[in-house]
Amino acid sequence: MGKKINRKQAIKNLLALASTPILAGSLYSFNDKAEIGKPSPIRPLGNPDIKNPITAITVGAGSRGTVYGNYAVNFPNELDIIGVAEPIDIRKDRYSKKHNIPQSNRFTTWEHVFERPKFADAIIITTPDDLHYGPCIKALEMGYDILLEKPIAPTEQECRDILALQRKNGNIVAVCHVLRYAPYFINLKQLMDSGAIGEAISIQHLEPIEHVHMAHSYVRGNWHDSKKTTPIILAKSCHDLDILRWLVGKKCETISAFGGLKWFTSKNAPEGSTSRCADGCTVESSCPYSALKIYHRERQRTYVFDLPEDKAKHGDYILEQLAKTNYGRCVYKMENNQPDHLVTSMEFEGGATVSFSMEAFTSYHGRRTRVMGSLGDIVGDMNEFTHTDFLTGEKTKWDITVKDVEHYENSGHGGGDWALVTDWIRAVKTKDSSLLSSTLDASIESHLMGFIAEKSRLDKKTMTIHS
Repeated sequence: MGKKINRKQAIKNLLALASTPILAGSLYSFNDKAEIGKPSPIRPLGNPDIKNPITAITVGAGSRGTVYGNYAVNFPNELDIIGVAEPIDIRKDRYSKKHNIPQSNRFTTWEHVFERPKFADAIIITTPDDLHYGPCIKALEMGYDILLEKPIAPTEQECRDILALQRKNGNIVAVCHVLRYAPYFINLKQLMDSGAIGEAISIQHLEPIEHVHMAHSYVRGNWHDSKKTTPIILAKSCHDLDILRWLVGKKCETISAFGGLKWFTSKNAPEGSTSRCADGCTVESSCPYSALKIYHRERQRTYVFDLPEDKAKHGDYILEQLAKTNYGRCVYKMENNQPDHLVTSMEFEGGATVSFSMEAFTSYHGRRTRVMGSLGDIVGDMNEFTHTDFLTGEKTKWDITVKDVEHYENSGHGGGDWALVTDWIRAVKTKDSSLLSSTLDASIESHLMGFIAEKSRLDKKTMTIHS
């Protein structure tokens, strides 16, 4: 994880952070008094110097398409959404209304967009995982710049095909590995690179999915079948593989993964349970995964139902959806095959090791990270991290909370979602991909790690990674 640095040099490096931004796009500004314990100031989101917005077409107006589209609402001088492709009418209509998209630029599927000559600067691809490859290849062929939701594509060969075509044509493509743009991880990388913990020897990283999120997305939801979408280590955790590769700063050489589907299976269905939670299940009131509890009584994650404008109708509408969609089914009686717990061990060039755990059964979410170095260690939880100096025993806390920073409260992943869009817009405007951290070249490594980790898990073998 980098050459050895003595303590005197580490102190000099910490002070030098004032002039060494981690991202080429420089989301963060520094002053000459930057010091340990004082996070780098967060530059406000947006590019005020841009007067004429780039134009974009959103392909997929679901949750992620809405997140990136909302940037255009808040920064209309930078991004203008002029088209949308979405097969669900209510989503398409709401998205079109929000962005004032003319009827002529509203499409049902991604294929319809490309039946017309190029009519925007960029394409935002936020379709389901298994529908990334088609629109991305077509957009590259037609000369669009691209904001591509992760994962890049469901197979290694498709990822390589996309990368090869992008290299050939020179399009600007940002992969939505948004954790690279989160202030928490940027400050964490700065501290590691400064040498304050000496040589980084090992990392332990936890992704707590949170039990309701797991049941919603990977048992009942769109990603419940890995064969129809992507394995969960890509669908959910390629963020984490990417950020770990970025923090280490070296290539992963070997990988070994363990885990599987243990709890959400028919053999664990309680006596008295029914195929749907509202079909007279006798244990519904005592089940933490009850669809009636989650969606109807607590109104969690109801965005998937595209609720009507009249809030008075929400209750009945949710019950109707629970009666006919997978979201109303018993979590023990689905056709799900995604692992609900996963442990991945990795060894990087130089011998540094990383242990990554993805866990469904937590009451909380938000990544937890521990970095162990030769001169100190770091413990963090996405809001703050604490550095301990082994020599002095001094503990210094870095608070990276972004809730009070303008616009960041509307951006997910610790502020990373919109920070990514800020840099992507600048890269498209200047045709300079070096302004991006999450380019295709940078992002494909973590995808290869994910594909090989899944093979390791299934074959129960330690695998070597070849570029």
